[in-house]
Amino acid sequence: MFFDKARIHVSAGNGGNGIVAFRREKFMPRGGPAGGNGGRGGHIYLVADTNLNTLHTFHRQVHFQAERGGHGGGSDKTGAQGEDLYIPVPVGTIVRHGETGEILADLVREGQTALIVRGGRGGRGNAAFKSSRNNAPRVAENGEAGEAAWLALELKIVADVGILGVPNAGKSTLLSVISAAKPKIAAYPFTTVEPSLGVAEVNHRQIVVTDIPGLLEGAHEGIGLGLEFLRHVERSRILIHLLNGASPDPLGDYAAINQELELFNPGLLSKPQLVVLNKMDLPEAQAHWPAVEKAMREAGRPAMSISAVTGENLDSLLYRLQEMLDALPVADVVIPDEIVEITPDADERAFSIHQLDVGLWEVRGIAIERAAQMTNWDYYEAAMRFQRILKAMGVSDALREAGVQDNDTVQIADIELVWGYENALDV
Repeated sequence: MFFDKARIHVSAGNGGNGIVAFRREKFMPRGGPAGGNGGRGGHIYLVADTNLNTLHTFHRQVHFQAERGGHGGGSDKTGAQGEDLYIPVPVGTIVRHGETGEILADLVREGQTALIVRGGRGGRGNAAFKSSRNNAPRVAENGEAGEAAWLALELKIVADVGILGVPNAGKSTLLSVISAAKPKIAAYPFTTVEPSLGVAEVNHRQIVVTDIPGLLEGAHEGIGLGLEFLRHVERSRILIHLLNGASPDPLGDYAAINQELELFNPGLLSKPQLVVLNKMDLPEAQAHWPAVEKAMREAGRPAMSISAVTGENLDSLLYRLQEMLDALPVADVVIPDEIVEITPDADERAFSIHQLDVGLWEVRGIAIERAAQMTNWDYYEAAMRFQRILKAMGVSDALREAGVQDNDTVQIADIELVWGYENALDV
C-alpha cells in the first residue's frame, strides 16, 4: 500500500536543570557559588532522503522524542547537551502544523533539512545569579520544556517525468519497459492504484519517472482516484500524456484529462507535455495516429507514437524526454535553503488573564509561562525572583486591575500560586 499522508507527534528534549552548589576546596572556607547550568535539550529536524518513497514508516511509529539535556553539576560544570534527533522523510514531503494547517517546510531536495521543534534551554545554576548584592545566591532554574507539536505530513512525488492518462492507457507497461520498476500490470482499468517510481537511463544520465494512476472525468472532485494522486502531477517537471490507441476516441480522452488538470490547478496546463499515442501494434491505434498527429501539430504540442509492448520508438521517446528536460530553464528547478528554521512570530512578552471561576485565575503567555516552568520552587530566593519577574512584566498590576483578591488561586503554566498579602504571590 502506498502511504502519502501521515500524522506524527514530535517532542524536543527538555533542558537540564541548573543546581545550587558551593565551593568546598581546602583553604576556601567560604567558597562562592559553583552550581553549573543545565544542558540544552535536543532539537528535532526532518531531513529529505531519496532512499524513501512513501510515508509508511510513520504509520508504525507516530511519536518521536529528542534527548533531554543533562543537569548541571558542581564546580560550575554544565550539563551535557541533549542529542538532536534527525527524522528522514521522502523527498517531496510537505510538513504542516497539525492544528493550524500552516506549511512549516517543503522538502524537495536530497539532504534538505528543516528544524521543526527546538529543545528547551538549560536552567541556570546559582553561579549565574551571583552579584555584588548577593554573593551566595541560593537560587537555580529548572530546564525549559522542549517544544512539541503534531505534524501533518503530505508527500508529493518529485520526478523528472510524470506519466498520466486515462485508465488502461498502458502507463504501467511503459514505466516497466523504460526502467527497472515492476508495477502491477493487467488488462483491466485501475490496475494501478498507487504511484510507482522508476529510473530510466539515457546517455548515462538518470531520469526519474513516475506512473500516475489513471484519471477520470471528475478527478478534481475526487471521482475515481483523482484527489489522492492529482497532486503528484504538480511535482513532475514534464508530463507524458499517454493516449490509449485502442480507445474509441483518444482525442476526447486527451481533452478530458487536460480539463481535469486545469480544474485541479490551472498552472498544470503550462507544464511541458509530450503527447504519446500508445499501442501502435494494434490496427485501431494506427488508424487513430494521423488525426492525433494533426491535432497536436495544430495545438503546438509535441507528439509521437509508440508501442510499449513491442518496444517501438521507445529509444526515441527517451531521447525526446532528455531534450525536453535540457530545454527547461534553470529557474524551473527550485533550490531551497539547505536548512529551514521554523521560528515563531508571536510576541513572547505578551500575556493574557482569564478568570476561570470564582477565586480562580489563569495567566497565559510565552515568556511568563516559561519563567514559571523554569523556576525551582524548592528555593525561597527563586520564588522571590519570580515575583520580581511578575512585577517587571506588568502581570501583578494586570491581575490587580482584573480583580484578583487575597487567597485567590492563580495558574501559570502547570503551576498554581496563591495571591497573598500585599498583592504578592505565595507558593
